[in-house]
Amino acid sequence: MAKNEKALAAFAAKKAEIDTMLARLQALSDDHLNADPDEINWGHVGDLSHYADLLEHITDAAFQEGEYAE
Repeated sequence: MAKNEKALAAFAAKKAEIDTMLARLQALSDDHLNADPDEINWGHVGDLSHYADLLEHITDAAFQEGEYAE
């Protein structure tokens, strides 16, 4: 049983890390990713595309979609 308790504690700690990252990302998104609408350029679009690609990889893995589909 102690082994499962350690695993549960490690799981909860890692989940808390993820929750913190998600909250930070949501706050950044709510603030338009710190971008001034009058200053948007194609570099900003490239950055967002890169972020979207990374997030797509994560969501595909989590939901067994894309390359992770069965």
